[in-house]
Amino acid sequence: MGCGTALRASEGGMNTIIIDQSDMGQGASGVNAGTLSMQIKRVKLMPYAIKGHDMWQKMGQEVDFHKTGGYTLAFNDREADLLHDRMTMKKEAGANISFVSPAILQEKEPSLAQKIVAASYCPDDGYANSSLTGQYYRKRITQLGINYMENTKITQINETSTGYEILSGENRIQTKRILFACGGWLKEAVSLIGEDIPVNARVNTVSVTERAPRLMNSVIGHATGLLTMKQKNNGTVLIGGGWQGIGKPSEGRGKVVMDSLIPNLQLAKFAAPKLAKVRIVRSWTGFEANVPDFYPLAGKLGKRDNAFILGCVRGGYTIGPYISSLMGDYILGKEPEMPLFDPSRKFEQGKLI
Repeated sequence: MGCGTALRASEGGMNTIIIDQSDMGQGASGVNAGTLSMQIKRVKLMPYAIKGHDMWQKMGQEVDFHKTGGYTLAFNDREADLLHDRMTMKKEAGANISFVSPAILQEKEPSLAQKIVAASYCPDDGYANSSLTGQYYRKRITQLGINYMENTKITQINETSTGYEILSGENRIQTKRILFACGGWLKEAVSLIGEDIPVNARVNTVSVTERAPRLMNSVIGHATGLLTMKQKNNGTVLIGGGWQGIGKPSEGRGKVVMDSLIPNLQLAKFAAPKLAKVRIVRSWTGFEANVPDFYPLAGKLGKRDNAFILGCVRGGYTIGPYISSLMGDYILGKEPEMPLFDPSRKFEQGKLI
């Protein structure tokens, strides 16, 4: 999101610099499962997800974009009711979602379990390769001649009469405006200018299997949202669903927890029984920032006219390219095409739908 905003601002004539405490794309951008599914996006964020999906599609082969279609499954009547209610709302919000019978599902995805009682389908669902995200943005940033500093941890930010002085070791950067777009590290970052925001970080777990014979052709999800699966062209299967590890952004990488990992893999195996014969090669975690209402922070930070924040987007990989373009326009003083999300709003506990 930070890179995307810098690109938009630069295209609008603004002189920008990107400062990253690690390598670009090594945070949530580079460790998530890369799922681009309309069926797992929040209803109110659907218009942003649709726009973001279109931008990923235009990136094409550079990010290994694939539009495979996707199915979301229900294994009992309670899950079927949940599936119907949620997908109906998302369809009404603009997603191209329909309901399919278990017989049609078995015809299209014969390796899935026979115990499925209901399913929904979206032909637009697919994935990109999150490992290529940083490379893609680095290329675009280089093409536009945007300055960037990697492996540069900011230790202090001083407000000046003209903006901000950013300190990192012996580096001192003078800037008129500043955007905080640091994912799970947002709370720590904005504290450097005396701001406090109610950001928490989920520690999502993702796993990848060895190469296997073709088990699925589509993105596969579960009505509860606790499972996502997709098989890449090389035969590996990526398994996610938001199961939690442990750790804090301030401590570095999170850690996988077996008590959380095993149910995730059991659910995957239940949905696709042939996975029982496929070995897991690696499991890892990534931080997903959120606030109590689970909507983005996008706009001015506090009462400052020259400090901005962007983050905490549920489904941020899909929505990221688009909401960052809106943020770029906002910083340029233009009216964004769609509304942003006031970081100073009153937060209430939200429901994930």
